[in-house]
Amino acid sequence: MKTSFILRSLVLTALIGLSSCSNDDNGNASPEIPSGNFVVTIENTFETKQYFVNGTIGFIAPGNTESYTFNAGKGHYLNFATMFVQSNDLFYGFDEAGVPLYNENGEALTGDVTSYISLWDAGTEVNEEPGVGVNQAPRQAGPNTGDDENGTVKLISEVNDGFVYPEVAEVIKVTLTHDGGTEFTMTIENVSNVASFATPLAPGVWVVSGPEQTPLFTAGIESSEGLERIAEDGDNSILDTQFTSESGFVSPFAPGAYSVNGAVYSIGGSASEALEAMAEDGNPSGFDNIFNTPVGKSGPGPIFPGESYSFEFTASEGDVLSFATMLVQSNDWLIGANEINLFNNGIPTSGDITDRLELVDAGTEVDEYAGAGNNQPTRQVAANTGEEENGTIAIEQTVGAHVPTIDQMIRVTITAN
Repeated sequence: MKTSFILRSLVLTALIGLSSCSNDDNGNASPEIPSGNFVVTIENTFETKQYFVNGTIGFIAPGNTESYTFNAGKGHYLNFATMFVQSNDLFYGFDEAGVPLYNENGEALTGDVTSYISLWDAGTEVNEEPGVGVNQAPRQAGPNTGDDENGTVKLISEVNDGFVYPEVAEVIKVTLTHDGGTEFTMTIENVSNVASFATPLAPGVWVVSGPEQTPLFTAGIESSEGLERIAEDGDNSILDTQFTSESGFVSPFAPGAYSVNGAVYSIGGSASEALEAMAEDGNPSGFDNIFNTPVGKSGPGPIFPGESYSFEFTASEGDVLSFATMLVQSNDWLIGANEINLFNNGIPTSGDITDRLELVDAGTEVDEYAGAGNNQPTRQVAANTGEEENGTIAIEQTVGAHVPTIDQMIRVTITAN
C-alpha cells in the first residue's frame, strides 16, 4: 500500500514538471520589465542682469515733489541723476557708486540724504553762466546745441569756470523712507522756489545696483551718451531703455535632491527637517540622493545663469521621479516636480520636462520680497534665520510680478541611455 502511494506521488510530480516545461516551451513566461539608465540635466536659464530695479524721474518744477517706491536688500545701492536745468550739462546725483541702503548692522538708510548729493558736470558741453546761457535748455534752439567740451565727469567744485552755482540744498532735497520689510520710498523735492535761484529739475533716472558698480558714471571718465542726454537736455530715454533691459530679478539655484519612487516634497504636507534645510539654505544633505556639483566644476556649489546640474540613475517600468532645487533668492522656495513617469508603455521618457515643474513654497519661513529679503541666503547672517511660517507645502501663489515665469528661470531635460 505504501509502495503504491509513493509511486503515485512520483508520477504526479513528473506530470507537474512536464506541464511546467510545456508552458515555458510555449512562450508563456513572465515578460521582462523594461529598465534603463536616465540622465537629468537642470539648467539655470535666467537672463543675466546688471542691476536690481530701475525707474525714471519726471520733470519737477520749483516747489514740487515726486516720490518713487522700490524694494532693496542689504548690499544694494541707490543712484540717480536729474538735470540742473539752468545749466549746459550739470546734474544732481550721489557719487559714482551711489549710497548704500543699509549700514553694516543691517539698518536701513532713512531720512534726509541731501548731504550725499553733489552737483556734477558731465563734461560734454562748455559751461555758460547759469540761468543766462543761450545754449541752456530753457533758451536753446534745439537739443544738443552748444560747444562740445570733450571733457570728463567732475564735481562742479572741481571745475574752474568762474561761475557761481547755488548750494545743493538750495535746489534739491532728497529723503528716504523705509516703509517696512525691504520697501523704500525716495522723495525728491525741488526747493529752489524759496531760494535766490529757481530752476526746474528735468527728467532723469534712478537705479538700484550692487556694490562696486557705477551704473551712471565714473568720475574722471567721459560721460556716456545716455548721461549726456540727461545732463544737457533732460532726455532720459537712452538710460531708461538701457537700465530697463539691464535690471531685473536673477537667482542661482542651489544643490538639490531627487528620489525614484519617493517624494522629495508633498503638496499639503509639512516640510521635514531635510526639506526645510534645502528650501531655506540650499542644503540637501538630509536626503539620500542629491545633486550638488555644477557640470564642469570640481566641487559643490550653486548654478548661475548658463550653468547646470546633472544626475544619473537606473529605473524600470512603473518607476516615477521626484526632484527639487532651491531658488536661492527666496526664503523657502523650491522648483521641482513629482510623479514623473519614467516609462510609457515600455518606452523610456526622454526630452524637455520643464512644463512639469512647479514653484513650491516649503511653508517654513515667512516670505520676503524675492531678491531683496535680508533673510534670504545671499544676505542672511547665518543659516536658518528668518521668521518661522509654520505652514504647509504649497504651490506659491504670490510670486511677484518681477519674478520671471518658470521656463524663463530653469530648463530640465531627461535623457534615456
